[in-house]
Amino acid sequence: MNQSMISAAVTMGQLQHKLDTISNNMANSTTNGYKRREAQFSDILFQQIKSEALEPTEAGRLTPNGIRLGSGARVSSTAVSMETGTLQQTGRALDVALTQPSFYFQIAGVDTNGNETQQFTRDGSFYLSPSAGNPEEMELVTSEGNKVVGVDGPITIPADHSKITIGQNGQVSVTLNNGAVVESGQLAIVNMIRPQLMLSVGQNLQAPENMPLNQLIEEVNAGEVNFVQQGALESSNVNISNEMTELIQTQRSYQFNARSLTIADQMMGLVNGLR
Repeated sequence: MNQSMISAAVTMGQLQHKLDTISNNMANSTTNGYKRREAQFSDILFQQIKSEALEPTEAGRLTPNGIRLGSGARVSSTAVSMETGTLQQTGRALDVALTQPSFYFQIAGVDTNGNETQQFTRDGSFYLSPSAGNPEEMELVTSEGNKVVGVDGPITIPADHSKITIGQNGQVSVTLNNGAVVESGQLAIVNMIRPQLMLSVGQNLQAPENMPLNQLIEEVNAGEVNFVQQGALESSNVNISNEMTELIQTQRSYQFNARSLTIADQMMGLVNGLR
């Protein structure tokens, strides 16, 4: 197998990763709070072939003289775009949107071993679920049933409530049927300082990947800034037009590399057929 076939074959495999990333973005274009991902490429090991017959390096030239034989490209990382999606007004009391691009809700998730772990999401579409330990209380949960974490633990709502108000600092106030107002906790909001190191674990949730949590997030001080909007949801930041353009360009690159592979194979066939 010659160098051109190696470069084309390797690059085709990596372009497939980009196609998968674009497909995932398009599939989640209507997912609340979803952040698009973008595959970034880098060169694989290359060879620099020099020749004594070449002239000395010209002034201002940044690359050395000679021929550079590459081995293709690879996906070096899949970067997360932290741009804020459009806020859509729903009027629903348990729909909550975060107005700061790097802020996340904290969720009590479950890992692959069944152990409870800290996970994070931008999807503020919450619901009420009956509490297993107290029939007079209800728990604030995600659409998948995971508990929403508050500053002092899970958020619990009295069952005999008539109205739920979530303030701009995440404070949850509940009006009971008798008119009394009680405080039911405060949403635990974190600032994701290294979102590129978080791992998508499904159900629109993010979790740390082999790093201490204190190196990835910061607790948000509720007194510093208003960052919660009740009755609204953040849409995904996926632009279908841009994704379609990226998809077409990536497909064309895949076709060009496939054609290079075919031509290299034909050339080897011609060489083998010489008499």
